[in-house]
Amino acid sequence: MPGGRLTQQERQQIASGLADGLAYAEIARRLDRPTSTITREVMRNGGPVAYRADLAHRATERRAHRRRQAAPRGRQAPPQAHGRDPEAVREYEETFTTLFMQQGLPKMTARVLTCLFTTDAGSLTASELVQRLQVSPASVSKSVAFLESQGLLRRERDDERRRERYVVDNDVWYQSTMAAARSSAQLAEVARQGVGILGPDTPAAARLENIARFTDFIGETIARAAEQAREVLFTSTETAPDGTAELASDR
Repeated sequence: MPGGRLTQQERQQIASGLADGLAYAEIARRLDRPTSTITREVMRNGGPVAYRADLAHRATERRAHRRRQAAPRGRQAPPQAHGRDPEAVREYEETFTTLFMQQGLPKMTARVLTCLFTTDAGSLTASELVQRLQVSPASVSKSVAFLESQGLLRRERDDERRRERYVVDNDVWYQSTMAAARSSAQLAEVARQGVGILGPDTPAAARLENIARFTDFIGETIARAAEQAREVLFTSTETAPDGTAELASDR
């Protein structure tokens, strides 16, 4: 399987495949590349509708140029914590960001969430996010506000530094899941309101009642599963003397 960055010819093949309605997996198979590589390439360069091979190639060259300029001159970039491979970390962050974008998050919001998820502390200040992502404070503020509204992070006051910190700890993940369950319940409630308005014996009302019953079931299942699995978020994996994994509660 070939490695390295995509060539301009490969990007043209990607554009042709998208125009022909091919799935990412099929395009990847024809190029002998991982599907994740094709997905990431398309999503960070306009998506399947707006993707253009020449624009994508120039954008990649600009990103590479900016990274070279940002690297310390005369010496190597400082090592990652825990001996991590900086290039592997960057590729993983791009993969994570692409996944969030596929799930509907705007690109900048996806980048902020990825940054928070992949930092060891699980929290960052606005200035730290600005520095890490090389974006404006306004961009960070807008993304944080959206993520907070979705229950995907929470704010904490850093009394020592007198700044707010944005946190994505285990409880935030649980609360976000419960917010999704409440959203399903709200959809079911609104759908049922339509049954009475449109008439109980009409096709539209029957459709809405089915939607309500379906989303009721989904919401209740999500809430029940989250409650049952909550302890998993607070359980660490430790290695036993015989090399097997053991679960130990963090609480």
